[in-house]
Amino acid sequence: QIQGFFEKPVDHLFASTIFLPYLRSLNLPNLTIASPDMGGSKRAYAYSKALESDVVICYKQRAKANVISHMELIGDVTGKNVVLVDDMVDTAGTLTKAADLMIERGALSVRAICTHPILS
Repeated sequence: QIQGFFEKPVDHLFASTIFLPYLRSLNLPNLTIASPDMGGSKRAYAYSKALESDVVICYKQRAKANVISHMELIGDVTGKNVVLVDDMVDTAGTLTKAADLMIERGALSVRAICTHPILS
């Protein structure tokens, strides 16, 4: 939609052109792609399809901005090497809570990739 604000042609750039070859190079057995929130589920599914892996999604509820009151995992990560795929990471509260949840639920390892690391 942002393309409508420019007079010059604009192309949407996908980070997957960089991230997918990198993830393949890791040769992770039992790979599972995860979304740290419902909003990223479509992105996570696209990565899982390209990598022929499982996908899981975190469902979170916020008490207020930057405060997660509850997070639940949809899917199974037991014995899996998980890669969390996110777009914008500000405080990394959601990402770290999701990673902790994956480890609690039996993931062997958890990694994360993001396209816009604000990291405030």
